Amino acid sequence: MATTNINVRVDTELKQAAEALFNDLGLNMSAAITMFLKNAVNHDGIPFEVKRPNPNPETKAALAEYNEMKKNPESYKRYSSFDDLMNEVLTDA
Repeated sequence: MATTNINVRVDTELKQAAEALFNDLGLNMSAAITMFLKNAVNHDGIPFEVKRPNPNPETKAALAEYNEMKKNPESYKRYSSFDDLMNEVLTDA
């Protein structure tokens, strides 16, 4: 069977982490990518669920609070140092 090359650009850290994982599994990058492609063809699609992240209610509330703080920073107390923040937290505790 004839083979061909595929050139893919990925983040260096992602590539290194993937290589380490595949090495632990006894695979090289080429074998792992071939496995993925064969699995995709067999599934007639991506062989795993692909969807947008759906944060839980607590995370949604935290993100909303963060966005509000970005919009109105003057409405929130600021600290000149981490020590000042921790002193107030520990005093209130």
